[in-house]
Amino acid sequence: MAEFPFQLVINCTYPRKRTERLLCVALLRAIPGRRKVYDALWDNKSVIAKVFSHKISARRHLKREWHGLKRLTSHGLSAPEPLFYGHTEDGQWVVVVQKITESSTILDIFLKTPDPTKKLSLLVLICKDMAKQHTKGVLQKDLHLGNFLLGDDKLFALDVGQMQFLRREADRKRSISQLAMLAFYLPDSNTQSIRTLCEEYFKARGWRFGKADQISFQKQLAVHKKRLLRKGLKKCMRTNKRHLRIKTGRYISVFDKAFCQQTAPLGFIEKIDKLMDEGQILKKGNTCYVSRLTWNGKDVVVKHYNHKGFIHSLRHTIKRSRAHRGWLHGHRLGMLGIATPKPLAYIEQLKKKLLWKSYLVTEYVEGQKLHDFLRNSNITSEQRLMVTQQIKKLLDKMGKHRITHGDLKYTNILITDNGPVLTDLDSMKVHKWAFTYEPRQKKDIERITETTSNSYDGSL
Repeated sequence: MAEFPFQLVINCTYPRKRTERLLCVALLRAIPGRRKVYDALWDNKSVIAKVFSHKISARRHLKREWHGLKRLTSHGLSAPEPLFYGHTEDGQWVVVVQKITESSTILDIFLKTPDPTKKLSLLVLICKDMAKQHTKGVLQKDLHLGNFLLGDDKLFALDVGQMQFLRREADRKRSISQLAMLAFYLPDSNTQSIRTLCEEYFKARGWRFGKADQISFQKQLAVHKKRLLRKGLKKCMRTNKRHLRIKTGRYISVFDKAFCQQTAPLGFIEKIDKLMDEGQILKKGNTCYVSRLTWNGKDVVVKHYNHKGFIHSLRHTIKRSRAHRGWLHGHRLGMLGIATPKPLAYIEQLKKKLLWKSYLVTEYVEGQKLHDFLRNSNITSEQRLMVTQQIKKLLDKMGKHRITHGDLKYTNILITDNGPVLTDLDSMKVHKWAFTYEPRQKKDIERITETTSNSYDGSL
């Protein structure tokens, strides 16, 4: 990992030949073998430097980025200003663009906004800008909220290397496909907001949102949801704006950057066992050891999966650790809008390339176990009924995506002020086929129904 800040010397080839020096102060994104994006200073100005490292395609990727920015500007669309490009002393190609200061991506704003009405307003803002792009023949092959930047009440398009420039305006089919990508960020149940988004886009294009359009949109929405989910899970395994991947001789780990902000993740990794022993021990069994602790000002739960010998380590080295799977399961549920404690880090400790220990770190969620909630004499029958209905909706949503929990007992559902939260995802499975899903789903239902029927006279 590079030590920041460091100097990057660029031999410019455009707009004129000269040597420029950047001071790189932070890594914003990294795709191994392809590119790294740095926050940098150039002549005391804040800039963004994209370093392309692919052995064959680096120069082509750079040209696509540079010309894409130029074409957006020529179409009257807002984008960061391209400043210059060239290559480093070790032959890597670099493009340097304007940094939009005092700005945030729409994704960051969206995630921090609890109000559904404000979230819809953000999507409508993008939808109108997207309609303008489509009118100019610009399509985003990798459309997501992180590719829009809001600064000075102005929307800027990012990642132009993933844009397609057509000779004419985008047709109805392609436009609906792009609109479906945007609608991915709205809950399935919020049909009114989804319809509002569609109508706003069609209004901006001067079209009518008819029955055939609705059918086409629903088909495209299902396709994009699967694709974006797969892509999101891949993204949370590498260094990017929100995650930091660490690989050393002994450890492989991924951290949520907000969790390790202004601290050394390796320091946390090295003393994690001591921190767990000093924390509030929640469970100490044969399979795992769970402790609640505070680190970097955050209240977290750490789950340590115990080493059980050579064969056990070999098996989990091949099929990946439970911590690794728990990290992905947590992100999957989060992207599907199913409440679960936010995953903050997973850590694998290796011994001669063999998995030895693993740890999963999640946020601590304050709440009552389902069994305790239902047996609480202070809880009214209306509150109990509301909670069981919320759990039923949660299970219905899991069923829609063929997800089974595998251990759906009362201790693994927490009742919070915001509704039920699903915990302990060790046995969770995502099923491709109905014949494997249905018997496991039946077991989940039987177990949770037994819990609720034993606690009060109600059922799911």
